[in-house]
Amino acid sequence: MAALRILVPVKRVIDYAVKPRVNKAQTAIETSGVKHSMNPFDELSIEESVRIREKKSYPHGVDEIIAFSIGPPKSVDTLRTAMAMGADRSIFVETKEGEEVEPLAVGKVIRELVKREGINLVVCGKQSIDDDAGQTGQIVAGLMGWGAATQASKVSFGEKGVEVEKEVDGGTETVRSQLPMVITTDLRLNEPRYASLPNIMKAKKKKIDKISAEELGVSLERRLKTLKVIEPPPRQGGGKVDDVDGMIAKLKELGAI
Repeated sequence: MAALRILVPVKRVIDYAVKPRVNKAQTAIETSGVKHSMNPFDELSIEESVRIREKKSYPHGVDEIIAFSIGPPKSVDTLRTAMAMGADRSIFVETKEGEEVEPLAVGKVIRELVKREGINLVVCGKQSIDDDAGQTGQIVAGLMGWGAATQASKVSFGEKGVEVEKEVDGGTETVRSQLPMVITTDLRLNEPRYASLPNIMKAKKKKIDKISAEELGVSLERRLKTLKVIEPPPRQGGGKVDDVDGMIAKLKELGAI
């Protein structure tokens, strides 16, 4: 059997510690002047791919780990981070600033890259924390006709195939599939490493191949239009009651009972 050729899609998103704000036009979240970082679930994907290589989990080894991103020019920074964490090189499809690409289009781009690069394993985050669509991994598997193991909390390789464990209500579920396949990652899978300064410097010398969606024969035209984005109403502060009778009276006042 051939060695693993892993593709890891990564996305530049608003940093998880930043409170999102709706723009003045109420059409999207304000992204200008806001700190961005790699989608946390994608960090897990890079880390797991690198660990597969380091721990020699797959009997035939890992030939190459390729990071991929589609987005505005600053997404290159996210790819540099991925390479500092251990990816060998990157592929970048550039879009205009503020242009959102729907999961189906992203899936089609990944499909073409899988064909070009001879990929036999796609490892991606289960969702991005900006739109929370949670669709890309499954879309890629569907387009390719591959198996998909989602929300992985543990990945192992054996004689019978790839086993992926995920947490479900009240326990865990383990599925097995054969390569090629898609795995989406969840939070309990691993603890992503910090990119060290020497690796950050090395990443600057690693290759980023730029390619357009047109060259891949994929249209990025949107099929959905966002009509309006609004912030949730502010939560009301809690109150105090002196006794059970007071609590019952308050609940009746609020219409809860």
